[in-house]
Amino acid sequence: MQKLGQHFLKDASVLRAIADAISPRPGEIIVEIGPGHGELTKELVLACGASDVGEQQCRIIAIEKDARLGELLQKTFLDDPKVNIVHGDALNLLEEIATDTIPKSTPYAVVGNIPYYITGRLLRVLGELEHKPSRIVLTIQKEVAERIVAEPPCMNRLAAIVQFWAEPRILHIVPRSAFRPEPDVDSAVILLSVKNSIPETVGFPIYTAIVRKLFAQPRKTILNNLRTAAPIEDVERALRTAGSVPQQRPQDLSIQAIATIAEFLFKTPP
Repeated sequence: MQKLGQHFLKDASVLRAIADAISPRPGEIIVEIGPGHGELTKELVLACGASDVGEQQCRIIAIEKDARLGELLQKTFLDDPKVNIVHGDALNLLEEIATDTIPKSTPYAVVGNIPYYITGRLLRVLGELEHKPSRIVLTIQKEVAERIVAEPPCMNRLAAIVQFWAEPRILHIVPRSAFRPEPDVDSAVILLSVKNSIPETVGFPIYTAIVRKLFAQPRKTILNNLRTAAPIEDVERALRTAGSVPQQRPQDLSIQAIATIAEFLFKTPP
């Protein structure tokens, strides 16, 4: 199990709190990442049952990478038509599920207890989805959750990228004792409310390209970090347009200021 970085959440009160946070709605699809032994899946089934209205039942698509656990889950939920167990890597399957399995007219949400080492890649995959979920509830490393919700003057690369498309909020701190086996650090349950609209004048690839350059060396000024992105006079004009000054550092910038700089400097991805 540990080869996949799995720490199974066993605390019943935390599992219920996560199911309450995702709050399945009638007719909605819940995509669960890494169901493990199915503890959270069972709570989601109960939550879905409570929200059913006539034929408008919510459904659960549970993606499990571990083949042995996938087989156990198939047996556990064999008689429950609301649950579909999918064997595979969520990092590779999410786009396909969001594009081909879930109709664009059908709302969906994503939930999961996430192995720490895939958190960054998972957030990147979610951010790049054309058909995004309405909300995401993840159990991740506490330190990473705190980075995601950071604001100026403590902005960082991860926060800047995630907050472009979602509004994050930490819901619960989860002690390491709630997991088996215990991880070395505490965790946090974080809610990402996906924004209904993002700046229309700059696309996600352009925005993230600027973020990577801005935070390449966070201790340097904005101007120094962007020297290789465009002519210096263009960078200075972009900063003035965003209401920033060259001597500021990237952690001082708001999401809107970064988007304005990106729009000014790039009309197509660099």
